[in-house]
Amino acid sequence: MNYTSIRFESQDQIGIVTLNRPEALNALHSVFFHEAGLLFDDLERSDLIKLLIITGEGKAFAAGADISEMVNMTQEQGMEFSRNGQHFFNRIEHAPFPVIAAVNGFALGGGCELALACDFRFSSEKAKFGQPEVNLGMIPGFAGTQRLARLVGSGNALHLLYTASIIDAEEAYRIGLVQKVFQHDWLLDETIATAKLILSKGPESIKKVKKVTRKGLTMDFASGCALETKEFGNQFGNEGAEGMRAFLEKRTPQW
Repeated sequence: MNYTSIRFESQDQIGIVTLNRPEALNALHSVFFHEAGLLFDDLERSDLIKLLIITGEGKAFAAGADISEMVNMTQEQGMEFSRNGQHFFNRIEHAPFPVIAAVNGFALGGGCELALACDFRFSSEKAKFGQPEVNLGMIPGFAGTQRLARLVGSGNALHLLYTASIIDAEEAYRIGLVQKVFQHDWLLDETIATAKLILSKGPESIKKVKKVTRKGLTMDFASGCALETKEFGNQFGNEGAEGMRAFLEKRTPQW
């Protein structure tokens, strides 16, 4: 399928989605959410990929939601726009494959929220992060108030949200917003290298790690531990048996 707001390519079971409206700094609009949703429909129905990388074209990852689309929205339309964004970002969070953000440039507002929805974030040294919605008399609408605080702590989150501060990659790394910072030209190659490392592991165990960790964040501790016990047990006699035998036999597992 041909898309107008994104570009998709895949190789060796790694998919790369590139936000592709550089003239608008990859601002997120309704067309993006529709097209990205269609792409995820295809990816979840097929075995085309086992891991997805999201990045941006040009100097932005995504510089926010599209203000030119939002400016004339009614309250009801604004809530629907928020629901659409949250729905798609929830799909990223609960996708049956890992999703890595390769943040190549500006990740502001909705763009920062997109990165937050991914499983983890790698950053170019040139990237900038922030939630500047209060500058416009707005607040985040794509779950930024929820995910940011859970990721970096309420103090760091509220400081960014209250002040609309834009932080660089090193500060984002310091507060735990991103996991690694790379020289700009190396970002995608390094992200792909990590993707290949992940894909060398047990595929079912990777799926279960994501499932148990993500669900556990919404549960009390005891319930999360019970879910872990269940999925841990399910690996016996299945993929875990091959992995443990391979270890004992000093050979590469045949996943």
